[in-house]
Amino acid sequence: MSFKRRVSVQGGEFPNAVHRLGRIWVCAISVALLLGLGWTTSSSAEDRPLGPKDWYLAQTLNKKAKELYIQGKYAQVESLLKKALAIGEELLGSDNPELVPNMYNLAQLYYAQGRYAEALAMHKRVLAIDEKTLGPDNPDIATDLNNLAAVYYAQAKYAEAEPLYKRALGILEKSLGATHPHVATSLNNLASLYQAEERYAEAEPILIRALKIDEKALGSKHPDVGRDLNNLGTLYRGQGRYAESERVHKRGLAIGEKALGRGHPDVATDLNNLGLALQAQGKYTEAEPIFKRSLAIVEKRLGDDHPYRGQGLNNLALLYHAQGKSGAAEAHYQRALVVWERTLGEAHPDVAITLDNYAALLRKTQREDEAGVMEGRARAIRASHDAQVGAR
Repeated sequence: MSFKRRVSVQGGEFPNAVHRLGRIWVCAISVALLLGLGWTTSSSAEDRPLGPKDWYLAQTLNKKAKELYIQGKYAQVESLLKKALAIGEELLGSDNPELVPNMYNLAQLYYAQGRYAEALAMHKRVLAIDEKTLGPDNPDIATDLNNLAAVYYAQAKYAEAEPLYKRALGILEKSLGATHPHVATSLNNLASLYQAEERYAEAEPILIRALKIDEKALGSKHPDVGRDLNNLGTLYRGQGRYAESERVHKRGLAIGEKALGRGHPDVATDLNNLGLALQAQGKYTEAEPIFKRSLAIVEKRLGDDHPYRGQGLNNLALLYHAQGKSGAAEAHYQRALVVWERTLGEAHPDVAITLDNYAALLRKTQREDEAGVMEGRARAIRASHDAQVGAR
């Protein structure tokens, strides 16, 4: 299995939340409410037998984990989610539907960290529970399939992802109707797969269909319309249709700024991708303030240790690299590495991407030995990643 990397001339896009239909950090409290249980955050829970209050503690841990996840503090998040899941499993059993939100959150954490084997196992577990509880054609099953496909997609295992995306789409069209906004989200996911495979002729009409659904159902100024435009702009950039990409990204950005506010994290995504479209056309002086504004939003809203900050620093480094500003490029590559290694771990695929980009800069400045060290680290990360993929 080859490692899918972002080439240094392009940079990377911020993750655009098109792989998720519903459950994002859901905190299930139905059992707690049904039983009328009290609230507790007792730190001595491990020292006494598990009882009803511990289930509510599990929910408290899950909510706290959500807050830390938003801040990019993944190590702390994992500890809390595992503790919450262990409490729930002991109280309710390992296949109780009430545990699904906790499992889902843990799977999303593993996905964000590039721990795809663990994410895959957890999403499969969620799917099995939901199919048994809800039946095969419930809209929540489409969410499960979507997220399972996203893990395969992240590993460039497109043949495994495609039937899952298609099954999810079929469930939603049947249960909600062909013009429901959730169908548009599912269409975006399928189109992203085709785009990754450079099946642009298939991806474009799907994205246009999604855009038309959202415009009709939600209105032309809805944030989901901005998302659709962002994805369409990314497609155009992949095809080399840079002027169209810029135009569409600007329209999506305008919608996001008005609907969400100029400082919203989704606006940072829009800015980032607009910057990539400008950079692809050699419009470096226009791209730089766009990238900087995107990075500033991330730093203010998500914090200095969030993985998205690493992406923003990497993209600015690539811009400076393209301009021949070696000193500025190197400083930003170094800062990106610090953020990613601290938040995602030294063996995450995104670390390898920045190492490769940094090595290219070092070779350009005749620092061959240092470049070789960077490339060696990147190769080791890719080898480890490919071994994990091949082992499944």
